[in-house]
Amino acid sequence: MDLFSNRIVGYAISGRMTADLAVGALRAAIARRQPDGVVIVHADRGSQFRARSFQAVLKAAGLKGSMGRVASAGDNAAMESFWALLQRNVLNSQAWRTREDLHYAIVHWIEHTYNRRRRQRGLGRLTPVEFELAFTDNAAQAAA
Repeated sequence: MDLFSNRIVGYAISGRMTADLAVGALRAAIARRQPDGVVIVHADRGSQFRARSFQAVLKAAGLKGSMGRVASAGDNAAMESFWALLQRNVLNSQAWRTREDLHYAIVHWIEHTYNRRRRQRGLGRLTPVEFELAFTDNAAQAAA
């Protein structure tokens, strides 16, 4: 999640939370955003985020890793809120016939509903994509 706009920029889906899953999500975010400058990647203290493979991808991309304190849920509140929405709106919405059906539903909800349709109070009632577009449009106009 990009905390500027709350847009979900990288994710991966698997039956288990592993370092490979976290690395896949991080690589997806890097490919989508192609970050430049100081970018901080915040994670909890899960073993997948402390794994050498995850740390190596951070370093190779020039990103700075940040981990919250143990038992400090506030550090990860934005993502916890997102997970609750995903669970309520997708995972618990029905009994899923196959993992592929669930995978499709998750991707569709993130890309088409959460990022592009779900208006957020903290973004001035804009969607994450609208908020980013408004910011880039304003920045381009201010520079001109």
